[in-house]
Amino acid sequence: MFQTIAVEEVKLFKKSIEAFAKKEIEPSYSKWEADGMFPRELWKKLGEAGFLCVGIPEQYGGLGAPIHFEACIIDEFSRLGYNSISGGLAVHSNIVAHYIVNAGTEEQKKHYLPRMATGEYVGAIAMTEPGAGSDLQGIKTTATKHTATDEYTINGSKTFISNGQMFDFVIVVAKTNQAVPVSKGTTLFIVDANTKGLAKGKNLKKIGLHSADTSELFLDEVCVPSSQILGELDSGFLTLMKELPRERTILAVGACGAMEGALEITIQYLHEREAFGKPLSKLQVIRHKIAEMATEAKVNRAFVNQCLALLEKNQLSTAEASMAKLSTTEAQGRVVDGCLQLFGGYGYMEEYPISRAYADARVQRIYGGTSEIMKEIISKDIFGK
Repeated sequence: MFQTIAVEEVKLFKKSIEAFAKKEIEPSYSKWEADGMFPRELWKKLGEAGFLCVGIPEQYGGLGAPIHFEACIIDEFSRLGYNSISGGLAVHSNIVAHYIVNAGTEEQKKHYLPRMATGEYVGAIAMTEPGAGSDLQGIKTTATKHTATDEYTINGSKTFISNGQMFDFVIVVAKTNQAVPVSKGTTLFIVDANTKGLAKGKNLKKIGLHSADTSELFLDEVCVPSSQILGELDSGFLTLMKELPRERTILAVGACGAMEGALEITIQYLHEREAFGKPLSKLQVIRHKIAEMATEAKVNRAFVNQCLALLEKNQLSTAEASMAKLSTTEAQGRVVDGCLQLFGGYGYMEEYPISRAYADARVQRIYGGTSEIMKEIISKDIFGK
């Protein structure tokens, strides 16, 4: 459907996202944040509006849109301050859907993707474990094959599952070969939420992203057929690695949107707020601080746009995506902190959106691979192992 990327088309798409957010999200977002979850109906509304899985092929219910349109959705929701929603969308549309597109069987694609595009199904992925953190080599969840029935029994626990309360299916990372390293003996399984033995833990309380449902997951003798394997047996780690550039670039996009959104509301506040008989925007020290932060945001945006262009051509390396994730999320932390400072005491009040942006920003340097892990990946690319 989309043969070329027209700037005007992207602008119109952004306007439609903003209009949707104003109608469907803005009136209730503060309540959802207080409640600790946004409603399930929002997924259906997002699907009806055409904001889910736009990058998957048309034959599976998507639009076949370029990565720039997928990124635009995360970008805009982040810019508008709805980070809890952009995070869940990124996992659903930009990560889980593409795992299925790129590694799934035809049967899996036909079953899951159209339902993901409409919001009937919500997807999640379960990688992190309580004792492993960012170290996927340390996972202990196992999947044991029953030769008589061609089924696997999965046992283990996972944590920090985005969309953890509302998912209809989850991609589970499990060890299938105990005799070899995790990198050579791991398999991905698609597990439906109603499968016996699968239990969603409580909705975890977080510093930020309050209305994003994040949960633990417990798997006790969960039995799935081999047809639910995603990708090749014992090759799950390779599948994960192939998708990391997309995941980290999308996180970088969200960081850019959040930075720009924080700057927008701060600049508006500085025009309105007076000190010493004139608007704060007239004070040189404040103007220079905004200039500094706006420059940092602009530079990071340019690099992320470059990464998106490479990703579209399937030429983006893991190291480059890690650079984008490292640079943008660290910059987001600095910029949002700087913006909050310019609000003075009001910045510390929950009623001001900048306080929510500040709390939401902190996790960006942790999930999707910590900043320390990003530095290790980048340094290995430079110096070798």
